[in-house]
Amino acid sequence: MTSHPKGLLPRGDWLRLRTLITLRWMTIAGQLAAITYAYRVLDVHLPISLCYLAVVAAICANLASAFAFPGNRRLTETEAMLTLIFDMVQLTVLIYLTGGLSNPFVLLILAPVVISASALGLATTIAIAVCAAVLVSFVTVYHLPMELSDGSLLVTPQLFTFGFWLSMVIGIGFTSVYARQVSTEIRSTSNALLATQMALAREQKLTDLGGVVAAAAHELGTPLATIKLVSAELMEELKDHPDLAEDAALIRDQANRCRDILQSMGRAGKDDPHMRQAPLSALLRDAAEPHLARGKAVEFTFLPLEDGDERMPTVLRSAELIHGLRNLIQNAVDFSRSTVWIDGCWDDETILVRIVDDGSGFSSQIIGRIGEPFVRSRRTETRPEYEGMGLGLFIAKTLLERTGARLRFANAADPFLDPQERLGRSGAVVEVIWPRDALEPEDGPLGDNLPFG
Repeated sequence: MTSHPKGLLPRGDWLRLRTLITLRWMTIAGQLAAITYAYRVLDVHLPISLCYLAVVAAICANLASAFAFPGNRRLTETEAMLTLIFDMVQLTVLIYLTGGLSNPFVLLILAPVVISASALGLATTIAIAVCAAVLVSFVTVYHLPMELSDGSLLVTPQLFTFGFWLSMVIGIGFTSVYARQVSTEIRSTSNALLATQMALAREQKLTDLGGVVAAAAHELGTPLATIKLVSAELMEELKDHPDLAEDAALIRDQANRCRDILQSMGRAGKDDPHMRQAPLSALLRDAAEPHLARGKAVEFTFLPLEDGDERMPTVLRSAELIHGLRNLIQNAVDFSRSTVWIDGCWDDETILVRIVDDGSGFSSQIIGRIGEPFVRSRRTETRPEYEGMGLGLFIAKTLLERTGARLRFANAADPFLDPQERLGRSGAVVEVIWPRDALEPEDGPLGDNLPFG
């Protein structure tokens, strides 16, 4: 079985055979009803045998597909293309037998084009759109005239025929582009939201793991201390037995090593009220921690806004908050020349986090689209291998907005200045603003005291 990147199926494999079979049965029912009504009720003279024969061909194809393959089979790109082309050819035969463009049901030839644009690849969609345009052009020139009940032929003016043909060709192109654009945007957003959920789940697992390890370090602290104490006493008593004293020293050293390992693994602390909330400064330092040793200076500033209380607010420490801020800080460190500034500000109503770097700022091509998934920008001179910044910022924006934040993206300096003319905080600026009550815990700094046990 062929594996696909990131676990995604190719575009063609998104179409189930059962879906196309169901749609074809609906089409067959409509064709039979239209042919029978026109022939029996409206008394339109049609080559009824040939019309029914074309419908029977579709019925046979549907039955063969239903019995030859399981209903849950997903079609490959080629199989889906051939299936849709067969439907267009079958409909074209009926249109040829029933008056060409004089038959209003010629509009149904757009359906396979829309399906292809929504679910199949670009090359397949272009092939099906070209095939549809060729078939429409064919029945415009070659078709059997429709004979009415009084024996007269239905003849449409050439200008009307040309206009209808032109509208059909333009409609094929427009609907294919429109349907593909909409489906691509929906698919990109869905994939980005999936990536957001995966990133959040990963952050939550890391947080939970840190709590478990820290809890283990806390619980094992007493027995390790006991082992260390007993081993020290044994070393004192076994001074006259060097071999045994060395064993006791080894026990003490290994106990110390276990303690150090558990402490280094459990920085996050035990899952208690102290770890569910933290001062704003601790939260920002925690979010920036993975990027503090990457060769760029990260400077923190914590000041109240005008008329704000001097006391730093305590905020809820959630996985969404940390991961969203961490993505923004990573982006600033990636594009900075030497320094990133992280400001934490507050007043009685709001909490503001500002992240500024001394890089070249956001590109003018994308600054209006920041936060959309998979936005691509031109390669930069400082990072020529870096092609895009859409998904990371989309994840950060989505996670932070879930916490009640508003995000603003801007450039601190004139983007047309040369790098030598830029001073200090001259790169990209990201401001994250929350209502204060969205981040502060409801029950005060630490909540109610919890019983032991």
